[in-house]
Amino acid sequence: MARDLTQLELLHELVPVAEDNVNRHMSMAKEWHPHDYVPWDEGRNFAALGGVDYDPEQSNLSEVARAAMITNLLTEDNLPSYHREIAENFSQDGAWGTWVGRWTAEENRHGIVMRDYLVVTRGVDPVALEQARMIHMTNGFASPAGAQTGLLHSVSYVTFQELATRVSHRNTGKVCDDPIADRMLQRIAADENLHMMFYRNVTAAALDIAPDQTLEAISHIVMNFRMPGAGMPNFRRNGVLMAKHGIYDLRQHLEDVVWPVLRKWQIFEREDFTGVGEAKREELAVFLEDLERQATKFEEMRDRSLAREAAKAERKAS
Repeated sequence: MARDLTQLELLHELVPVAEDNVNRHMSMAKEWHPHDYVPWDEGRNFAALGGVDYDPEQSNLSEVARAAMITNLLTEDNLPSYHREIAENFSQDGAWGTWVGRWTAEENRHGIVMRDYLVVTRGVDPVALEQARMIHMTNGFASPAGAQTGLLHSVSYVTFQELATRVSHRNTGKVCDDPIADRMLQRIAADENLHMMFYRNVTAAALDIAPDQTLEAISHIVMNFRMPGAGMPNFRRNGVLMAKHGIYDLRQHLEDVVWPVLRKWQIFEREDFTGVGEAKREELAVFLEDLERQATKFEEMRDRSLAREAAKAERKAS
C-alpha cells in the first residue's frame, strides 16, 4: 500500500497548480472599492457626537434580513482566525504565500463594506453587533477537521465553505429588499466564487496526486461540515431563521454546494482509488443518502410551519 504524502511533499507537488491558479485568479479578479457600495448620505451621528442612538424602528430590514446580515458579517469578521488556519496549513513561500496574502486582503473588504452599510443605514443595532464581534473573534474559529489538520483538510473545507458563503450572501441580498444591499452582496459573492475556484482546483490536483489521501480529507470535511460562524452568539436562532426562509438550508447545502463540487471532482466516477479509497467513497455515499433524507424531512416540517403561520396571519387579518 502506498504511503501518504507528507505536508511538505504535498505543498511541493502542488506548487505549479498554486502558481497557475494564482495567475488565473489575478487575471479574473475585478478591482472594487467598499466605499462605492455604501449610501453615505443616509448616515448621521450617534449620541456620542450629539446625534441619536440606534432604535429598531430606524431599520428597514426585516427580521430575517437582519439575522442573515449579522450572521454573514460576523462570519467575515473572524478573518484573522481563517488567515491563521490557512497560513499554518499552506506556506508563506512563493505562490502559496502570495495567495494567502491576496485572499486575506480580498476577504477583508467584505467585512468592511457590510459593516459600513449596516451602520450608515442603521440596519442593525451597532452596539449589539460590536459586542457579538468581540465574543466571536475572541472565541476564534475551530476547524471542523479537528485534530486532522493539514493542507488537504484545509483546502477541502474552504472549497465547500467559500461556495456555501457565496450562496448565503446571494440569498441574503434578495431578502434585504434594497437594491444597494443586493448589489453589495452580489459583489461579495463574486469574490467568494473566485476563491472557491482556487481551492477547488488545488483539491482536484491533489486528487490526481494522492487519490485516497485526498478523498479521506474530503469525506471527513463533508461528514463533519459546519459553517464558520457556528460559534457566534445567536447562531442557532439566526441559522434557523435563515433556513426557514430559504437563505441557507440543508437542501441548498446538498444541491448547491456539496454535490456540484463532488461532481466537479468526479468523486463517484473516478477509478484511481484503492480498496481504502473505495471504502471511504462508499461511506460518503451512505452519508449523502442520509443527508438527502434529512433535507426532505426538514422541507416537510418547514412547509407545515409556514402554512400554520400563514393561516394564523390570515385569521388575525380577518
